[in-house]
Formats: sequence, C-alpha cells, structure tokens
Amino acid sequence: MSIVYNEKNRTIKLDTPNTSYVLGIHNGGFLINLYYGRRLPDDNLWNLSFRHTNASFSPSDPEYTDFSTDVAPMEYPTNGRGDFRVSALSVRGADGSSTTDLRYVSHSIFSGKPDMPGLPHLYTDDDSLCETLEIIMKDPLTEVEAVLIYTVFSDCDVISKHVRLTNRGNRTVRLERALSSCIDLPTMNYNLITLWGRHNKERQFERRPLAHGLQGIHSKRGSSSHSHNPFAALAEKDATESYGNVYGFSFIYSGNFTICAEVDHNSSTRIVMGIDPTDFGWMLAPGESFVTPEAVHVFSSEGLGGMSRIFHSCYDSYLIRGRWKNEKRPLLINSWEAAYFDFDTDKLISFAERAKELGIEMLVMDDGWFGKRNDDTNSLGDWFVNEKKLDLGRLIDSVHSMGLKFGIWYEPEMISPDSELYRSHPDWCVHVEGRKPSVGRRQYVLDVSRPDVRENIFSQINSILGKYSVDYVKWDFNRNISEAASALLPPEKSGEFFHRFVLGTYELQNRLISEYPDLLLENCSGGGGRFDPGMLNYSPQIWTSDNTDPIERLSIQFGTSLCYPASVMGAHVSACRRTGYRTKGDVALWGTFGYELDPNKLTEDEQGIVKEQVAEYHKYYDLIHAGSLYRLICPWDNAFVCAWSFVSKDKREALVTLVRIRKEENKIFHLMLEGLAPEAVYTIEGTGESYSGALLMYAGLDLSHCAQNDGESFKLHLIAE
Repeated sequence: MSIVYNEKNRTIKLDTPNTSYVLGIHNGGFLINLYYGRRLPDDNLWNLSFRHTNASFSPSDPEYTDFSTDVAPMEYPTNGRGDFRVSALSVRGADGSSTTDLRYVSHSIFSGKPDMPGLPHLYTDDDSLCETLEIIMKDPLTEVEAVLIYTVFSDCDVISKHVRLTNRGNRTVRLERALSSCIDLPTMNYNLITLWGRHNKERQFERRPLAHGLQGIHSKRGSSSHSHNPFAALAEKDATESYGNVYGFSFIYSGNFTICAEVDHNSSTRIVMGIDPTDFGWMLAPGESFVTPEAVHVFSSEGLGGMSRIFHSCYDSYLIRGRWKNEKRPLLINSWEAAYFDFDTDKLISFAERAKELGIEMLVMDDGWFGKRNDDTNSLGDWFVNEKKLDLGRLIDSVHSMGLKFGIWYEPEMISPDSELYRSHPDWCVHVEGRKPSVGRRQYVLDVSRPDVRENIFSQINSILGKYSVDYVKWDFNRNISEAASALLPPEKSGEFFHRFVLGTYELQNRLISEYPDLLLENCSGGGGRFDPGMLNYSPQIWTSDNTDPIERLSIQFGTSLCYPASVMGAHVSACRRTGYRTKGDVALWGTFGYELDPNKLTEDEQGIVKEQVAEYHKYYDLIHAGSLYRLICPWDNAFVCAWSFVSKDKREALVTLVRIRKEENKIFHLMLEGLAPEAVYTIEGTGESYSGALLMYAGLDLSHCAQNDGESFKLHLIAE
C-alpha cells in the first residue's frame, strides 16, 4: 500500500519509492502537513507539528487555544480564520464575508486515479500503478466542500494534487482564490529556482535565496507565457546538480498561474501553486463544483538532476498520450525560415524533393497558405486555401507520392481585423464593450470561451483535414490577452473569462486529436510562450523557441530540461551563421530534431553533413528519447563550455555532447560523466579506447584538445562491453 491511514495516530502517510508525505488530522479537524521528504518508516510525526505561537497576535480556535492556524503547517490554508500567510482558498459567502474555515470530515483511499474532465492531467491505463487519497473538508458556515485529491505513483517519486470544490449550501458563493496546492516546510534554508524569459530567450535559469516575506512568479497574460514557466524548485542552499535535497513544483495548466513562496516570522516556508487570483472569480450556485488544475510535486535527495529525471520519467509515462507517445516521430523540415510567406506549390514541392534526397521524412507548410495571407497583416480566422497561391491537393499528393508526410500550420485562437471572419463576426474577438481592443502582432484574440466560436474554428480546420491527408498540425498562439472579457458572460461572472478561455482551448485540441488520432500535433506560441504540461497532454512536443541559434539554444534547452524531457522539445537545425552545421545538429539532437532552412541552398558539403545528421537522428533516437539526461556542465555555471549526456536506462550506452561556447586558452579540461555503472567497462566508439565507468565518473576524461574554437562541438558515444 502506498497510502496508509493510522487511526490511532490520526495520520495519513503517502509513500513513493523514495519519498514520504505525511498528513495529520488535528482534534479540531484541522489538516496539518507534518512532513515531506526522504522516505520514512514512521507515521507518528506529530512532534514535527509544533510551531512557536505569538500570544494574542496569533489567534486560535476558542476550543483549541494551544493551536493557531497562523503558525501551524496547514495543508490547505484558508483566508480570514487566523492564518495571515498566503492562502490557498478564499470563498466569499452570501453574507459578503471572505472568511473560510475548512475542517476534516472523512477520507477514502482507492487504487487508480480519477479522471479530470475538461482539464489536462496525469493518467494511467493500469490502476495498479497508482493509488489515490481523497480527503473531504467542509466549511460549516458557507457549506462549501473541498475534496483534496492526491495520487501517488508506484514507480516514480511523484505526488499529484488537485481540489474539487462544491457548494453544498443553498446560497450562491464566489471563489476568489482556488489554488491547487500548498506545502509548509519548517525552515527557509532554500534557494528558489525559477525559469524567466521573453520571446527568443525562454526559460532562463534563475536561483535566489529565500527571504522573509513573499517571493515568486506568476502570469496574468492569458497563457503560461514566455515571461515565467509554471515550474519552480526549492533547493537546499548547497544543493548541486547531483547532490542535495530539492523540491520541484510543476503546474499542469496553460493559463494564468501563480507559484508563491512565503517565509514567515518563524523562518518557516510556505509555497503555494495554482490559478493566479488576479482577475479570477468563480460563482458556485448550490450544487455546482469547480475543479482546480493538477499540481505535480517531486522530491529528490540527488540534486537538481535527480529532480529533473523524475519529472522527465513522469511526463513521458503519465502525461503524454496517443499514438505518438511511444511511436518514433518523423524527422521534419519546416518552410518558415526557408520561405516565410514567399512560396507557392512548386517551391514547396522542390523543398520536398530535396528533403527526400537528404533522408528527411516530413514537409511542414508554415504560415501563409490561407485566406489572402502574404504577410502578417490579414486573414487569421479565414482557414480556407488561398487558391491563387497554392494547389494544396497537388502539393499533398506530390509530397505523399515521394513517401514523405505532410504538415500544416494553424493559429486557431487568433483573428485578423482584416479578415472575412472578423467582418462577419466582430463581436467574436476578445474585447470590453465600449473600449477599442488592443492589437498585438496585427491581430486580435478570438473568444474561444464561446461554444459558437469553438464550433466555427473546428469546422474550418475539419474542412481541410477532412478533405486532405494531413499528418501533422503546428498549432500557434502569437499574442497575450488584453481587454479580457466575453460578450456571453454576465458581469458577476466576468472573473471566469480567463479560465473558460483555457478550457475552450483544451476542448478544441482534445476534439482535434480525438477526431484525428493519428495526427501529430505540435504546440507553439511565438516559440515557447505556452510551453507547459497542460499543452503536453494534447501534443507530445512543443516548439521550444523561435530562436534557432545553437549557442542561444543552450541556455534555453538547459533551462527547459529542469522540468521537461527531451522527447517534447522541438529543436531544429537552421541556416543561422553563428556556428557550423555540425554544432547546429549536435544541439538539435537534444530534442525532436528537424530542419528550418531552404534545402535547395545547401552546398554539397552541407548536404553531406545533413545526411550524417539524419543517420545520427535514427541511431540515437531511442537513447535520447528514452534515456536519462545528465546536465554535466550548465551554461549558468560556465561561460565557456556546456556538456550533457544521455544514458540508457540499463546504463549500457551513453551519448555525451560538449559545445565550446567561447575559446579558453591553455586550460586543462577534464569532463566528469554521470549516471554510468562504475563496474562496467565502456568503449568509446570510433577510437576503441576503453575505460571503467568509475574512471569516467570520478577521474573524468581529458577533453582539452576537443572542440577548442568558438562554436565547435564534440560527441562521444560510449558502449559497455
């Protein structure tokens, strides 16, 4: 059993293979977070619940004067009842008060994991692989019931949480905060690690020590955004890639979010995660329910690398779904950087012909095929073929006759002011009545919270996919949401818009892959502006960044890898001039791999390199997509060189890659590997040199002579004898 209730101690213990999470039920019905960390045999941990109270300044329940919610490690803290730290739940009752007081009612434990209709979530087809705990809490005054739902997986150190809130009373209430998770830790001896960014510079590593008060990240842009990723970690101050305790937090959601850490006057740390409460409010009529998105928690005693590998394994196994979860994905070439809007049928056919010669397996036609679209000023929303520019049937037939697959680009949630759809339905864009809507990238946002808008979008997509044989769709989202309102929502429900918009997007993408289960869907948002676990539940890969410069990509891909596996990272070789094609290919191998260039402009030597890279893609595909990642030298630790490796699960094979960012004169450089079997003997392919795993990890290899110049790269393929 992974979840055990001790009736005598009134504790509930959740165990993963290497971690324990222990809850206590206080006599007053308060639910306490007693412990989260390395696995323990004990379940009576009440001695860990003590927090120093502050006399009358920390109010207590009149029946339990030795207990104060202001200092206790509350499992799901509420607003207004004496806990003055950041709260997870705030309900405004019919009397206008936002005081919320949840007390334990009952709990149940069962095999499997409940479905979360309409929301992306972790899943399993085998109930024996996980176990779920549901704890029913209730506020006696508002009669709001909160069911806290935890799932523990038997083969990875992951605990997921979400909450189902139901109005059991007879008067309407309003949710003003409805977060998914809270964890209280007894010290502040941590660094907060987050991923900040912007367009073309997504998911940049940032590490800062906790301080008293509030610190964290959020998005109120209508998407998870380029600015901050819905991921954070608390790492002990001396934790490294391979050593130390680290807590990881990831939010399976694609809209506004918050991850907030607070250090209180006792130097204890609380971290909460969920939908950002800014502009959020959800009306619950009697009998209605609201389900929060799922939060994923990881603990590792093996540093940041250990945390990342747990997330990778979990998301590869329990988040990605459909045909392309395990099936090898086609190596593609995308038309965007090759032609932008300047293409016709014959030009794209020529791309496919040359791609076929190089061994590439799919042609993707990007923006510019629909409406009257020859630049970015018009036609979003008009998803019909520009027949003056393109014979789509002839193009697809030609591509398929060569044995290649065919893909197409859409931006379904957007609408151009200059479009037939906008002229017919100007009210369908997101806007506030009486205010002129802002324009971003010369486009508005369609109100996909509306069923009629979603039906129109899907109907248009279906008219193309139902007529033509399309193998792949790239789904883009190229601006943030302003003037957030829907014409269909009454004023009292205006706070529901952002969440309803995200639910509408999920419904559309789920409908698409349900109608076309063999379709490979790749999400994009100006590159990595919606690179989050929510999107991964519908598409097994996401375009990591519009920035294809291999040196810039190092910090982007290293940062992304803190939470996300290589199998989901869209990475292409482009025609940028920063490095040679070998380095471009070595960096792009850490991902789904493809090309973003005009194949007709490749020199004979470059064509030879591409053919070698295509062969390497197939050779190393399983190792990269199913192996364990080790970040050997990170760009945030070293300005001169980066290195990483993929090690097979059985530790019999490894691929090591090194990139010289800039030359460093006359310095001895030993690279220490990780994740190998110490007793095994590994042979370096191509040289015949053999070394023990112990030597490779503890003494390292002298690579001072390898990749010495700016922008050069170097690979080692190791095979155990």
